[in-house]
Order: sequence, then structure tokens, then C-alpha cells
Amino acid sequence: MKNWWVDEEKRAILFTVISGLSLIVSFFQLWSLPFDAAWVAIVLCGLPIIKGAVEGLVTEFDIKADVLVSLALIASVIIGEIFAAGEVAFIMTIGALLEERTVAKARAGIERLVHLTPRTARLVRDGAETIVPAEQVQVGDILRVLAGETIAVDGVIISGQTSINQAVMTGESLPVDKGVGDEVSSGTVNQFGTFEMKATKVGEDSSLQRMIRLVESADANKAKIVGLADRWATWIVVIALLAALGTWFITDEIIRSVTILVVFCPCALVLATPTAIMAGIGNVTRHGVLVREGDALERLAKVSKIAFDKTGTLTYGKPVVVAVESFQEEVSPSALLSLTASAEQRSEHPLGKAIVVHARTIPEIHRHEPKDFILLAGRGVQAEIDGKVLLAGNPELLADHKIPLPQAMMDKAARYQADGFTMIYVALVDKAVGFIALSDTLRPDAVHMVKSIQAIGIEPILLTGDHPQSAFHIAKTVGIKNVHAECLPEDKMSAIDHYQNQNQMVCMVGDGINDAPALKKASVGIAMGGIGSDIAVDAADIALVGDDIKAIPHLLRLAKKTMKTIHINLALSLLLNFAAILLAMTGILNPVLGALVHNVGSVGVIINSALLLNWRQRE
Repeated sequence: MKNWWVDEEKRAILFTVISGLSLIVSFFQLWSLPFDAAWVAIVLCGLPIIKGAVEGLVTEFDIKADVLVSLALIASVIIGEIFAAGEVAFIMTIGALLEERTVAKARAGIERLVHLTPRTARLVRDGAETIVPAEQVQVGDILRVLAGETIAVDGVIISGQTSINQAVMTGESLPVDKGVGDEVSSGTVNQFGTFEMKATKVGEDSSLQRMIRLVESADANKAKIVGLADRWATWIVVIALLAALGTWFITDEIIRSVTILVVFCPCALVLATPTAIMAGIGNVTRHGVLVREGDALERLAKVSKIAFDKTGTLTYGKPVVVAVESFQEEVSPSALLSLTASAEQRSEHPLGKAIVVHARTIPEIHRHEPKDFILLAGRGVQAEIDGKVLLAGNPELLADHKIPLPQAMMDKAARYQADGFTMIYVALVDKAVGFIALSDTLRPDAVHMVKSIQAIGIEPILLTGDHPQSAFHIAKTVGIKNVHAECLPEDKMSAIDHYQNQNQMVCMVGDGINDAPALKKASVGIAMGGIGSDIAVDAADIALVGDDIKAIPHLLRLAKKTMKTIHINLALSLLLNFAAILLAMTGILNPVLGALVHNVGSVGVIINSALLLNWRQRE
């Protein structure tokens, strides 16, 4: 019970449940009490509303819907309509809870980013290695990084060859080969060889720390959409007070004035937005979409551009073999694949694993146990297969062994590379024999999804850390014309900021840690919840639980339908309120009937919102 009392949200839920039970007791007179049981709802739900209204008026002179609610509560109590007052307080509290129920815990994502920061580094001085706290590393220090370790600070490699997993910064699925003179970033992972580096950016200046600050600043600067009821609250309060005072002045009957305040209580108006939002959330949940921010659908309905990350979003983020090309008559493509897969069996590189996986799917391909296997960091592999030495890797590997690439092979490889494919060149007995082309796999729904989004009137954009050839190939395949390649986290964030400065609301869809700042900066962030990182999911407003991108067009259409429902709810509730005011002015409605009328409006709003639960537009 102590935890319930300390947690504000849990306390509000507890008070609401107790208030609801007290109203039931009051309405049916279940127990004989020395006071009306509805007073419990007034105290638990009504007093916080009045307190918030007074604080808003006194400290900021901010007139919101709770001002009119407070007036209705006080007026109802004054004329003895205790149940009506308790009911108003109860309904308003439910509306507030519905609005706050799906508020995301943004700090969780930032905390996970902080945990990615390496705690220690291997400092090399006078040939001796010492493990020191990462925050003690200074610019110019020499660090040694072993295979599998996370790089502590930004720097430049001064000795050694390796491959770096840069997914945390660029989102690229494949490790990037690095050698002397190449830059490395904090938070990225050394995949294979040991290397030494000179620190160039440390502490708060390092890449990972900059990304943490980007996420924090983007979250702080994202404007929250004000509830429609609060947006119109000032006019509603003024009209209600003028109507009540005018009626009192003309008729000299205070009961009519109080009735006006009761029927003008914006219960239906306040319920108009959260009930539609919750029904919309319930709808998309059935399609594997988790909405984490309460007003995300409201913002999503207004976006004019939607930006996609490439790797892991439009594609699966895993390389697959797309072609095996042999340039020696004595070595068939099947034999080339068999030899290469045999050599790569002990490799931990994603490209090597992809070749082995592909070979396993072909029954006639037989693999042999490699001998004298050597992993050449940043180059490829070397192994002996059936007494013959085989090399498989990048052009630098063959150049190191003085093996030239035939012009025909280079020309054919260039055509694959123009489409963004990655090449593994193979040499056997000091002679280049062919290559294997690999590529990321496009999701089967990507093309249709992009076309559906364009049909809605929203422009798709590609923001990716991959190199231009791969980016433009994927963009051309799915039908995206606006492409930004080789983007770091801050570049993606800057691109979104550029469009937002032109008064365009942008939605961002991504899956990696490097997408977190952009997901936060965007008007709406959508994360791939299945394969995506926890940090990306925490930074987003919406998560695709099953990574089903074909749900995105339905999500966009539903957001627009939800806003249309909200506007209908508002129009109906205001129309009913004004009609009730006219009846109250003429004395036809008394406070009890007035409370009944405004409850009818609330029920109508809820029913209209509930129609969203099963809504789906046929394409």
C-alpha cells in the first residue's frame, strides 16, 4: 500500500476506483451513512481538480478546462447536488488518467545509452599496459583495444588491422575494415584483431556522449500538443460565466445559473480526445503496434514526411548471397561456393557466416574441413582446402599476396557494387578465380508499404548510415526519391530538424541505437520493436512489436481517422452543451436534468470513439 501512496499515477487509480464505488453506493443507497457517499468522490477526485485550477490561475493565470469543472463542482455542492458533483469529478479524473496512461518513460532509453559507455580502457605507456577508468583517458594517450572490446574514446588507429562493428553509430549491419590512419568512435566494437590507437576526443566530446546529449536535447525540445479541451478552455469558461451571470441577472433565479454551469461542465469535451486515442491504440495493438505516447496518434495525423532508416527497417539487416561468379573454367560456380564455404566455416564475420548459411541450403554443395585457418583482420580469411591454399576477402587481401584481379572480374564486380552489393573475392593457389556477391535483403512488404504511404499523400525519405551505392539502390527499388546516405546520428537529426524548420511534421522509422536521436527529434518516432535495440524502442513514441512494416500505412490512416473522430466528438459535445444551455436559460432543465444531459453527451462520445476499435480502411 505504501508504494501505491508514493506513486502518483497508482494513487490516482486507487482514488478513482474508490470514488467509483462511492458513487455506486450513493446512487443505489446501498448503505445508510451519516453523509452522502458521493462526498468521497468529491474529496478524492474533485479536490485535486480544484487545487490544480487554483494553482494554474494564481501562478500562471492559465485558464484550462479544470477551471470550469471546478465551478461546476462548487456550484453543484452549493445547491445540494452532491451526487452530480461527485459524478463530474469522477468522469474528469477518468479522462485525465486516459490521457496520461501511455506516457513513455523517456529516461529509460538514455540510461541504456549511458550503460553502453565503456568503464575502462587499456592505456599503453612505455610499452606497459595499464587498465584505467575511461574518464581518465586524455587526448594523445595511446590505447590498446582487444578483439571483442568496446572502444572507450574516439581516436585514430596507429598500428594493427581490424574490423569494427559501427552499428551503434551508423546502423550498418556489416563490420567496417579499419587500418592505420582510420578513425574509430567510442561505443563501437572491435570485432577481430588487436590494434593500438591515439585518443583524439575524450569524455563529453566523444561520439557516444554526443549522441546521449542529442537524445536528451531532442526529447526536451519536442513540443507537446495541448489538449483540445484546454486549448478552448478560456472561451468555454468565459461563455459559461457570461451565460450564467446573464441568466441570473435577467431571471433572478440562481438555480438556472447553476444549471448552466453544470451542463456546461466539459465532461464530454474532455473525454472526446482520450477516448478516441485509447480506441485508436486498441485498434493498432491488434496489428502488432504498441503506442507508447498518449498524443502520438494526434501528432502522426499531421505528418507530411516519413523518414526511414535502411538497415533493419526497409531491409532485414542480414547479408545473403545473391551471386557466385567464377572466371576460371576449371572452377565452376558450385565448386567456388563449396571451397569458400569450407574456408569460412570457422569465421565469425557476418559475410563469412552468410556464405556458409547459403551453402547449407544447397544439397549438392559439400563442405570440407579447413586446415591452417587464419583470420586476417580487416582483410578476410586464409585456409587450406584439399591441399590447396584459398584466400577469401577484400581486394586488399589479394593485393597483399600480389595476386592481380583480372579486368573482366573487376568490370563485372563493379556492376554489382553499383547496386550496393558487397564483394568477397576468392583466390586459389595464388590465382584469382572469382567472387561472391552479397547484399542485405529487402523486406517483401517494403515496396507496397512505400506506395501506400505515397497514396496517403506523405513523402517517404531515406536516412541511412550506409554508403551511397547501397542507399540509392534500395531507394530506387522501393520508390523513394529523397535520399540521405552516410548519415551519422547527428546528421539524421539535422535532416529532420531541417524539414521541421520548414513547418513540416516528420515521422522517423528506425531500429538501431544510432536512430535514437532522430526518433526523439521527429514529431513521431516509430521503432522496430522486434529486432530493434531497446534504446531505439525507448526513444520512440510507437513500436512495431513484430517488425511488420506493412502496418505503417494502416497506422497513418487510423491516425487521421482518429483525429476526425475527435473533431466529431468535440462538435457533438459542444452542440449538446449549447442546446442544454438554452434549455437551462428558459428553466426547462434543472440541475438534476442538466447533469443527466451532460452524461448523455459523455456516453455518446464514448460510443462514437469505440467505433474506432474495429476500423480498417480497405486499400
